Amino acid sequence: MKITAKNDCVGVNWQAVSETLKSVGMAYHEPEKHRKAFEASHTKVFLYNADKLVGFGRALSDGAYQAAVYDCAVAVEYQGKGLGRMLMENILSRLQDCNVILYASPGKEGFYEKLDFRKMKTGMAKFTKSESMQQRGFTE
Repeated sequence: MKITAKNDCVGVNWQAVSETLKSVGMAYHEPEKHRKAFEASHTKVFLYNADKLVGFGRALSDGAYQAAVYDCAVAVEYQGKGLGRMLMENILSRLQDCNVILYASPGKEGFYEKLDFRKMKTGMAKFTKSESMQQRGFTE
């Protein structure tokens, strides 16, 4: 398996992005909405096995000292093969001077701790679907 990384949105199958997020239990939207979000992001990475999209992620950033990582996912059949680490290392390499925050799916915190992320004591969020986020374990 030879995985390649791309850092632009050219030729991305946005339907696959939406379906992958759904299949791993993350928030997902219509393909066009994902396209808009990724294209507007400071940093984006797409992982491919040949021509198949197998992982992706993005970060919003001011490019100076703050960044937030979103929509990081690896297709179920490719999980456990180091692609999540590859994805995050690619993103973080372009945010070296930034403080970086992210949402970890409940139960995935340990993965991010291995990448030196730490739980925040003062994080707050205002979600459009607040009841759903509470039910899924993201908020109190």
